[in-house]
Amino acid sequence: MKIGELSRRTGVPTRMLRYYEEQDLLHPARADNGYRSYDPAAVHRVQQIRGLLDSGLTTEIIRRILPFLNEPDEIHLHPECLTPETAALLRGEADRIQQRIDCLARNRDAIHGYLAAVQPAPADPPPPPTPRR
Repeated sequence: MKIGELSRRTGVPTRMLRYYEEQDLLHPARADNGYRSYDPAAVHRVQQIRGLLDSGLTTEIIRRILPFLNEPDEIHLHPECLTPETAALLRGEADRIQQRIDCLARNRDAIHGYLAAVQPAPADPPPPPTPRR
C-alpha cells in the first residue's frame, strides 16, 4: 500500500510516517518510481509506534525495542535485546512514566476535591407521594 493509504488506515499523517522512517522505525520498500510501498503489517506497526510514543517513550528507545515486539501482548526476548544500556534506559523511562502517573493522580484528586468543595452534593430525589385513602 502507498503512504496515503497507510495514513488513512492508521490516522497518522503522511508527514509523521516519513518521520518514523527517518527515525528508523518504519522500513517501507521502494517501487521503481521511488514511491514508498508498505505491507499490511505496517498498519499494526504504526499503531504500536503511536502507542509507545503516547506512553512517553522516546524514538530512541522505541527503535531499540521495536524489533522484539510482535503482537500487542507478545514480546520476543532475544539475547541481544536487553543490554545493560537498554535495561537502564527502560528503567529510567518506567520511573519517568510512574512520576507522570503520580502527578496525574494528584491533579485528578485535586480537581475532585475542588469540585466537591464548590459544588453542592446532588440532592436526594423526593420520596414518592403517599397514596390517599
